[in-house]
Amino acid sequence: MKKYAPYIILFLFALLLWDVATEPDFMTVNFDGEEIGGPLGALLAVVFAGGGMVIAGVVLLVVGVVLAVVFAGLGVILLGALGVAAVAVALAISPLLLPLLVPVAIIWFLVSRSRKARVVQPAA
Repeated sequence: MKKYAPYIILFLFALLLWDVATEPDFMTVNFDGEEIGGPLGALLAVVFAGGGMVIAGVVLLVVGVVLAVVFAGLGVILLGALGVAAVAVALAISPLLLPLLVPVAIIWFLVSRSRKARVVQPAA
């Protein structure tokens, strides 16, 4: 079945194209109450729908650029504000953390000294 599936799909698309090309009277366009059908109606419908899609594409592109600029600017401002807040919090807390940092520094020194002694001992 996998072998024949592409051929069946291609055949179905060919039938659809043949139906659209030979009987395009299913598309009609209304201009001021006047109904235009047939091949000209199909052509006008495709042209006007394509024009709408071009306009929609341009609008989406402009909206995307505006959002990228706005969000990039907000991101830079937000990162700057977070950096300033982090520095302010660190400056405010640093004197209060000194009693905690002294024992941590002593323990860190003792652990690193014993680790150096273990590394030197097997080599000797």
